[in-house]
Amino acid sequence: CAVKAAHVLSEIAKNEEMKKPCIEADLVPTLIPLLESTDQEMLLHAGRAIGRICYDNRNLQEELVKVGVIPSLVRILTDYAESEPLVHVALLALYNLADLDSAKEALSMTKVAEQLVKQLRRAESHERLEIVFEVLQSLAENDALKVQLVDAGVPEVLSEILLRLQGSSQAEDTCIVKAASDLIVSLLLGGKKGNTTGQVHKESTSKTIVLILARHENSQSKGSLNSEFASFISIMFLTSLTCLALPLSSDGNCLRLFQLGVIHQLLDLLEKHVQSGDTSVQQAALSALQSLAVPVVSKVQMLEEGVAERIEALLRSESPPVQFKLLGTLRTLADGQADAAEILGQDPLLLNRLVQWCSESDHSGICGEANRLLASILHHNRSQEVVKAIQAAQGVKHLVSMTTSEHVAMQNEALNALAIASAIDLETLEESFKESQLVQSLHKLLRDDNTSPEVKYNSMSLLCRLLNSGDLRQEIEEDKIKDTLEQLCSHSNADVVKEAITTLQVLRGET
Repeated sequence: CAVKAAHVLSEIAKNEEMKKPCIEADLVPTLIPLLESTDQEMLLHAGRAIGRICYDNRNLQEELVKVGVIPSLVRILTDYAESEPLVHVALLALYNLADLDSAKEALSMTKVAEQLVKQLRRAESHERLEIVFEVLQSLAENDALKVQLVDAGVPEVLSEILLRLQGSSQAEDTCIVKAASDLIVSLLLGGKKGNTTGQVHKESTSKTIVLILARHENSQSKGSLNSEFASFISIMFLTSLTCLALPLSSDGNCLRLFQLGVIHQLLDLLEKHVQSGDTSVQQAALSALQSLAVPVVSKVQMLEEGVAERIEALLRSESPPVQFKLLGTLRTLADGQADAAEILGQDPLLLNRLVQWCSESDHSGICGEANRLLASILHHNRSQEVVKAIQAAQGVKHLVSMTTSEHVAMQNEALNALAIASAIDLETLEESFKESQLVQSLHKLLRDDNTSPEVKYNSMSLLCRLLNSGDLRQEIEEDKIKDTLEQLCSHSNADVVKEAITTLQVLRGET
């Protein structure tokens, strides 16, 4: 009798005009307990009735979540995974509820990810795939669920679907490929900053990308690459990796990505889209390269692959966002690598472009990044030729200006770079230092009470280098920096005091 009543209600609820009387009669609370039944026919009719009555009614849907409908739906997926009608009812219900934050929170406490993976593997129709995709896309908006979905293997199953459908010209298959592609990107993008699951998600994602690309490589014979699918694989990788800062523990993953030829796919895609003018792909590719260039082992590999030279082809780009990404990528590559700094520091095209960007008043971000790259090249370089090249490109004056930046980090980068360059070839830099009034700028930093202790310390370190030049020593003496140094001997910061004493000794010729 109860089964028949549930069946009747499910049929009545098909009529839009009958929904309101069903709600007013409090039929939904009466139907909810029926979802715990072990009778499949009862589950089917009760599920349909509840779904039809509550469709497009947010208040009722919220009530459903409150009274615990989520665990019941996941139980149906778990216990009756082979029953097409019941699975369809449960998936439709999840589809209607998944946009609710309360539903996502409730689902994060279940094993719904595992059940959705099973349904992805079982799905044979486009309709079934689409509804599972819709549920997954909604759940991927929640950071905790996103990690669960990645860990459960959803991206890998989606990649299997893509491989199965690649090359198909049917419109329905094309829609599935697009939806699966979008879903992989959504899942592999990182969580909110500061979220405690962030590091776990990064590590899971980097491993997942490697697995997907490895599966793709193994499924292809050499040279036989479906162009549309290859483009997706590249863009998917680029976009997802954009949000990753691969941890040092992922060195093995980075090397695996290189072995899979990812670096060449990235560079090929970059060069292709420089010609087409697609700046969004250029930015994504550069972000991916920048992430890959963080571990030291990757920097060496990227240098051997000729990454620096190929990236520089982007210098002709007139897109400020692309220029900004380009500069950041090259700076990451040069960080800690003398070989990279030497390659970049002896490229006249790059240096001239950098000097031009250093004067870019309309784009302060680009101006700052150009200055930072120049400083990084000098800092990590050990060659006189690089010092001479930057001097010839008139880049020194910009680094002197950078010492008075409003950003302490940039001030220190400039001071350290100039100190290292002065130790390598002070004679070459001497005239530029005089013209740009470096000594006077340093004195101003030392006198200013607002200057940070680290900047004062680095300013004095640079002064010690400048004292090796007769002309610059004379400027230092004439500017009465000695008096300022003596005052700094009583500074509250111990490191500043120590460096002031050392600089005074050098100035007096005591060392």
